[in-house]
Amino acid sequence: MSSLPTYTFYEATLHPSGVYEFVFNQPQTLNALTPQGYAEWRDALNWAATDDRVKVFLMTGNGRYFCAGTQLSRPGEDEEGFQKDRSRRSVTQQMVDALIDFPKILIAAVNGPSYGIGVTTLGLFDIIYASEDATFTTPFMKLGFCAEGCSSYTFPRLLGVSRANEMLLMGRTIPAQEMVQCGFVSRLFSKDTLRSEALLLATQAAAFSPEAVKVTRNLVRDADRPLLHQINNQEFTMLHQRVRSPESIAAVKSFADAAEARRAAKREAGTAQSKL
Repeated sequence: MSSLPTYTFYEATLHPSGVYEFVFNQPQTLNALTPQGYAEWRDALNWAATDDRVKVFLMTGNGRYFCAGTQLSRPGEDEEGFQKDRSRRSVTQQMVDALIDFPKILIAAVNGPSYGIGVTTLGLFDIIYASEDATFTTPFMKLGFCAEGCSSYTFPRLLGVSRANEMLLMGRTIPAQEMVQCGFVSRLFSKDTLRSEALLLATQAAAFSPEAVKVTRNLVRDADRPLLHQINNQEFTMLHQRVRSPESIAAVKSFADAAEARRAAKREAGTAQSKL
């Protein structure tokens, strides 16, 4: 029996049932994704897709947040900096491609607030559960970005055009209860029971005939896969252009400055408290 892959950014467990529990495990940074986080997510999907022991891929998070989106830093403004950014985003695009092609059941258990790609990629999962305090935000316009994770296609279909545009164009935060009402989220659980309830439901699904699941899932998904790959490519092509725009560079710098100021204030408060 082959050994299981290990990760720095994630906690991963292959249960005897065949449920592969893959958990964002950087609560100190609200599970914000780094280049390593994207690469490990991609690699885990590719591994789980081909290992016959895995029947269901269950994704959730440790801590208060499900995922705070991409961990932003000041952008490099010269050509070398842009090329490094492009290289990092190509890994993210590969991760989204791996979600599109994943051949087994994908379940997300959203355990708290989620932002950016932690929200957009949910449209590629088969089933979404959430905690009662979960919220869903795509703040792309504030940063001068554009839609990603195939959300320009999946969100209008899953949320309805108007609500999807409120999220993508206006950055509206939508609470979990509303996401259930529109059918994006299947059901809600308390924060304390979400993980155990989702694992129980995933375990039940893992007991089904793998071939029956594969056939039915392909009937649901196959027609969209070529289009989703095309959309993923288009979104990242446009994102490469957007991040080089003056307004996006200024917005990300402002965000990074504010984040650094908050961290400095926390450090200063901690130092002052230690002197008491």
